[in-house]
Amino acid sequence: MEFDFLPKLPKSDLDDRSFDDLVQECLLRIPRYCPEWTHHNPSDPGITLVELFSWLTDQMLLRFNQVPRRNYVTFLELMGVRLQPPSPAKTPVTFYLSAGLSENYTIPMDTEVATLRTETEEAIVFSTDRPVTIGQPQLRHFLTADRAEMEPQLVRDRFAESWNLNPDGEWQGSALSCFNPQPQTGNCFYLVFEPEQPAGNVISVTFKGEAATPTGINPECPPRQWQAWNGVYWQPILLNEADDHTDGFSFARLTRQNGNPLQGADVILHLPQHWPVTNFASYQGRWIRCIYETEQTTQWGYRCSPEIVGVSVQAIGATVDTTQSLQIHNEILGTSDGTPGQAFQLQSAPILPRRAQEYLLVTPIGGIPQRWTEVSDFADSGPEDLHYTIDALTGALQFGPLIREPAQIKVQTQQRMAQSNANLVALAPEQQALKRQYGKVPPKGAELRMATYRTGGGLKGNVQRGMIRILKTAVPYVANVINHQPAQNGTDAESLDAAVIRVPQMLRTRDRAVTKEDFETLALTAGQGAVARVLCLPADQTGTPGQVRLLIVPQVSTDAIERGEGLHPDVLSLTPQLETQISDYLDDRRLLGMAIRYDQPHYVGVTVQAEVALEPNYNNPEAQTQMRHQLQVALYRFLNPITGGPDGRGWPFGRPVYPSDIVTLFQPMPGVRHLGTVQLFELRRQESRWQRILPKEPVIDPGPLGVLCSWQNAPLRSSHAISLL
Repeated sequence: MEFDFLPKLPKSDLDDRSFDDLVQECLLRIPRYCPEWTHHNPSDPGITLVELFSWLTDQMLLRFNQVPRRNYVTFLELMGVRLQPPSPAKTPVTFYLSAGLSENYTIPMDTEVATLRTETEEAIVFSTDRPVTIGQPQLRHFLTADRAEMEPQLVRDRFAESWNLNPDGEWQGSALSCFNPQPQTGNCFYLVFEPEQPAGNVISVTFKGEAATPTGINPECPPRQWQAWNGVYWQPILLNEADDHTDGFSFARLTRQNGNPLQGADVILHLPQHWPVTNFASYQGRWIRCIYETEQTTQWGYRCSPEIVGVSVQAIGATVDTTQSLQIHNEILGTSDGTPGQAFQLQSAPILPRRAQEYLLVTPIGGIPQRWTEVSDFADSGPEDLHYTIDALTGALQFGPLIREPAQIKVQTQQRMAQSNANLVALAPEQQALKRQYGKVPPKGAELRMATYRTGGGLKGNVQRGMIRILKTAVPYVANVINHQPAQNGTDAESLDAAVIRVPQMLRTRDRAVTKEDFETLALTAGQGAVARVLCLPADQTGTPGQVRLLIVPQVSTDAIERGEGLHPDVLSLTPQLETQISDYLDDRRLLGMAIRYDQPHYVGVTVQAEVALEPNYNNPEAQTQMRHQLQVALYRFLNPITGGPDGRGWPFGRPVYPSDIVTLFQPMPGVRHLGTVQLFELRRQESRWQRILPKEPVIDPGPLGVLCSWQNAPLRSSHAISLL
């Protein structure tokens, strides 16, 4: 480990003699101690031994003149610095029922799901973070509007005209148009549900259509969007086009199967976990909407508005956040021997942060179990405090030590001297008080049992979407589970090198967020390894007095880069769970009245097209394929927020990329002879989709709050293209 980052202060050597000085000093001592030795040439064997021992002494003085690196680590231990344990990955998991239920059904907290176990890989277990209820949705209003607004104001209630609510919860009536008679882009209708409907449910909305009412759209690509109001914006809730069995209210699939639209077809919608009760235009409830909107120029619009004669809703599942963790219950650690400072080892490590129901039980002989409390250290623990510590990385459980004060050692020495003179002297009460016990010692013979704890964490938990499919905990009525989003924020344990870098920052901030650097350092600490980079914009740059803005880049797995796939910006999004984790940490350390806004950088994609000439020995298909892959991986590694940039620590915020940067990257690589044309294409998000743009100038500037990234996507043509000359 190198400590070159430490400040270089002037310091004097404790012994400044060099190798030559040591040799000369020995030669000057020869006439005094061995006058008969007169041959002092370098060829003399005795001089060879003198030089050898002078070299050994010089090495000892080199160590003597500096504090050993091991001492630096010891200083960290004295300060209570510990390596941060791995962080667990998190992802929402959807539970689907085998059949509809007539009453609310709750899936309990800590329900375990897992990936598929193979011959080479163990199953990765996730547990639900909270209980989730699958409710009985009740539709209250069907509203239409001429245009989609962020906060609807002008709406019309269509149920109040000629529709009736049946006892089974289905609304029926005369033919009702979803949009205007002559549909125009922006027409929409709203479904408003009763406030009692739980959030995060998966619902099946059944629409019954009017027979023989052509809409004029392409049923394989209908021009509509389903969204739900999550309290901040309208969130898409139709995961796949296949979930819309009405085919954009055209009922084409049902008609091809000789069915009748009056039978009804379902639209499967995944509602957001945060789905608040909201008042819009004097209507209260939980809101979803369907908008007539064309995303592609090839989409055919509605020639006439689709009509429905019935609508009903049923809950078929629910989505809940999960964390990569495996629960261990009632693990017996051993029996206390009654001595201070005992240590016990939990069988599974690392240990995830403890929750309220995760604690140690100590059962004395013939007594009742006692619940002990975990503390970070024993500095404030008294002799009767039921305290213990846990090293989350190693799983070591430690009880408080008995500390003998320096005066006690002196008294014991005097007592031993008196005993040697046959004068037995007992310790005075005030002398016995010189011993101090930090935390109570479990009585001898007491059984130690960990009621519950969780183990997990690491990069291995960042599984791809669709990988979690196994229900480990038996839950009635649940048919299957799946994660529709990849797991994120799982990181490995902190290395010693990273801890050495972190400590000077920790001492500088003093656990208080005042300066720009303080906010960045504490945000990294709050993430517990789940945050890769942070940029703090102070109040004078945000334009809002008393507010700072943090741009956060999450830590994600870079395996996709090495596979030549890059990192999609969606993988780098700031999740609500990570934002809450950082917010809870900084709220206790920010100044009173200081507001913090959490956001993510403005990601701008880059696609590179380059011509590369290789050395003659690469003139075979296999070598060229391998070389092309290496060049593409180098580009994905260079153009991303985690490992990119000239220093390999992530592409700098606001730094443009030029073709010369690509030339500088490729030219030193083995096998590259020279480069031809290098062209850059820009990828920018416009509303909900990405577009590839050829910039006017040969430079891509992400803006002061932007950062570059690159990824592989065939329809978007975002992959890097390498042409070998």
